Amino acid sequence: MTIAVEDLTGQGLVSADLFDRLVNRIAKEHDMNREFAARIMDQALAFLRACGENHRAPLGPSELVDIGWHSFILYTREYAEFCHRSAGHFIHHVPNDDGEGEGDPETVITRTTEAIRSLGFAVDDDLWLTFKVKCNDGDDGCRASGKDGNENTDTNGK
Repeated sequence: MTIAVEDLTGQGLVSADLFDRLVNRIAKEHDMNREFAARIMDQALAFLRACGENHRAPLGPSELVDIGWHSFILYTREYAEFCHRSAGHFIHHVPNDDGEGEGDPETVITRTTEAIRSLGFAVDDDLWLTFKVKCNDGDDGCRASGKDGNENTDTNGK
């Protein structure tokens, strides 16, 4: 993995304490070393920030990056605050149970990594090389664009 000095990291989008807690959860629950878990969480945060951009086609995480998204959602208060700060709305995660998504998985992954890079974030290509997408942010998958019809719902669910 090569990261240029000027590239942003997803890790910088949350506090060091929260990032550490998320990484520890991933490492423990998925029986992996902390370094690999940190790479996953970093990319999940960059992915979520890219999902906050409303002027693009649907995005989707790789299978590995989705682990980070799932872990972050468990921290509901921190996740809701992050969504509001990064996207201006709650980023919903709706599983893609039927396996059908927003087009060819390779195209979705390519579009996603390009969106992340366009915001100045480093992309850990090794975590995105799988062309299996279990979720996306279109109407048929993990909605990361607030398209649930409840845009007026605040981050506390009221």
